[in-house]
Amino acid sequence: MAAPGAEALPVARLESVRVLSGLFREAQPRETAKESVFRDVLEILTSTSSTIEQACKGSCGLADLDTCLLLIAECFRCLRNACVECAKNQHVMRHLGLISTSVHLIKLLHGIQIKEELLLTALRCSLQFLGNIAAGNGDSQNSIWKCAFPDLFLTCLTYSDEKIVTYCCMVLFTCLNSERVRELLDPGNLAVTLHVLRVYKEQLESEWSVTLLELMMVKVSDKNSVISEEMNVFVRHAEFLAVCFQENCGAVLKLTAAADAEDEEALVTIRLLDVLCEMTSNNGQLEHLQAFPGLLETAIDTLRLTHLAGKQAVNIFTATHAVAGQEEISHPAVGFKSHLIRLIGNLCYKNKENQDKVYDLDGISLILDSCSIDDNNPFVSQWAVYAIRNLTEQNEQNQALIAHMEQKGLADSSALERMGLEIQQRDDKLILRSVRKKPS
Repeated sequence: MAAPGAEALPVARLESVRVLSGLFREAQPRETAKESVFRDVLEILTSTSSTIEQACKGSCGLADLDTCLLLIAECFRCLRNACVECAKNQHVMRHLGLISTSVHLIKLLHGIQIKEELLLTALRCSLQFLGNIAAGNGDSQNSIWKCAFPDLFLTCLTYSDEKIVTYCCMVLFTCLNSERVRELLDPGNLAVTLHVLRVYKEQLESEWSVTLLELMMVKVSDKNSVISEEMNVFVRHAEFLAVCFQENCGAVLKLTAAADAEDEEALVTIRLLDVLCEMTSNNGQLEHLQAFPGLLETAIDTLRLTHLAGKQAVNIFTATHAVAGQEEISHPAVGFKSHLIRLIGNLCYKNKENQDKVYDLDGISLILDSCSIDDNNPFVSQWAVYAIRNLTEQNEQNQALIAHMEQKGLADSSALERMGLEIQQRDDKLILRSVRKKPS
């Protein structure tokens, strides 16, 4: 027997909701509606929820399910249109409980596990409604977060439909504030963050990914606030971030063109590098990433490509030295080469295998050639000093290479001196040794 209110729904009911939806869509500015209108929509959604539940149990036919999905989609279109730039309608809907009803219905629809267009349309419209009712409305954002986080976001972020995932990201980021950022980065909730990053990786929709990477970097860099459990979560996901960087690092070369200064894929790559630099600055995560296949090689290759790009033409990767009074350079790639050198230095810290890899990849000469003062890469000299120290520590092969380069004029002796290094001849060998600077 069908659930109460789930009798065969007349076509007239569907048509009336369609008309109402159209009226809200065309109204400029958005019109407020009587509460009874939204009560009727709520009743339709409630009754169709019952019908859907019965359909899932096999007690009603596919025809009933199709009708319900059509009606659900139209109801959410109506609600979606009605709450755009209309705080009063948003308030009435929230007060009636339409947010919790919608969240319940979305979870119910997800459980149907079919990919028919009717179902996808209903899900898309429901998420658009949540996004619109949350826009500019803190109370609605609070209600959605309370009802939907983290379960609904995890459900929709893993969906195979690109639009559903995108609308889910929209709802998530509309609801974020500083307190929820902390909640989002709790160990039990980081799966949501990583799913959004996977959305970027698969669909290259990176506006939200940049924001999440910013949040992750703040959390990782604040070592005093990261408890051991959180650190373990970051370590488990460090591999995924490293893969994202490896697969998309070439995107930064788009930034050689002034017109592509805001390329989203490149921006995500820049923030991935920042996060990896912070992760490898922590001993708890360093060892894991030092052994990650291909990460060091990718960093060296990317440094070589950007360094070469800066020499072939004048662009953001070209070393510059501003004159006094000149404005600071504002560009997302400022510091990128510095951070690559920092990452290389981190990965070689007390790690003989990685030190030798840099030698084999001719990375030492590349770092030495990148260590001059460069306004496009603040602190590049300091990070080069740090990297060379880590590369030469207890590594005679790398020490000898640098000493030989200096003797042949391939390494700037003044640069080595600034690094606190000097070349000494011992028997028939050239030795690179660290020296303490005398106090001035």
